[in-house]
Amino acid sequence: MANLKEVRTRIASVSSTQQITSAMKMVSAAKFRRAQNAILGMRPYASQLNAIIGDIGTDDGVLTPYHEVRAAEKVLLVVVTSNKGLCGAFNSSVIKEASARLQHFKDAGSKSVSMITIGKRGSEFFAKQAGLVAASYDDLLDNPSFDAIAEVCEGIMKSFCNKEYDRVELVYNQFKNSLTQILSTEQFLPVGGGEQKKDSGEHKMHNDYIFEPDKETILREMIPLTLRSQFYRVILDSLAAEHGARMTAMQKATDNATELLKDLRLSYNKARQAAITNEIIEIVSGSEALKG
Repeated sequence: MANLKEVRTRIASVSSTQQITSAMKMVSAAKFRRAQNAILGMRPYASQLNAIIGDIGTDDGVLTPYHEVRAAEKVLLVVVTSNKGLCGAFNSSVIKEASARLQHFKDAGSKSVSMITIGKRGSEFFAKQAGLVAASYDDLLDNPSFDAIAEVCEGIMKSFCNKEYDRVELVYNQFKNSLTQILSTEQFLPVGGGEQKKDSGEHKMHNDYIFEPDKETILREMIPLTLRSQFYRVILDSLAAEHGARMTAMQKATDNATELLKDLRLSYNKARQAAITNEIIEIVSGSEALKG
């Protein structure tokens, strides 16, 4: 059995860890509420924009540069992780999925696959592969303003239109609730037309629109707006999922520390009682020896 000093040291260490994880949980809970409100407020707007684009449709041949489908020879993966750890499998799941997509495109014969990383965890991991990461925007997560995120999105859209990339995919964690994050891979570019939604039954096409000035002009205005909103929604989704994952991880760590403290205090009491018993036995034995 460990001596009293060792057990006291472990109790102090675990107690300190418990205080830290409890404080981190409260901080994450405050950040989570703000991030949750932001994504829940953004989703209806982004969803309605996508619905309108689906309604307009492109089955009559009216397209924009963002609709151009090309062979996926040059692929860009946008990988969204977090700047900090201690959030369970949040980052590792995204990194694993991004690595799988990277291998998929290489096996499919793509000439080049590049990455844009958002979040230090992903940036640090993929930086080990020379020439893979085209750019990193870790600062976006510190202050996720729409203007800054839209600027990054504009650069990606411009690169696609200039045929620097033939396909752009987003890999991130989608927020569901504080306990659940959905690992998601979405095609960002080229934009899918309204036919896909109609065939899948997700959204019914409407053909009673009157376009002013004309359909092509409206599409050329709305598609960039929709893409910027989608990109912003992805960042907000990832942030809410991150804080939810960290809050849950810190709660579990705090609970584990509490259980460990109970076991350590029990061990301490047993060791203390054993030490007292030994002292009593020594005193009694000494007394008996003197009597003899």
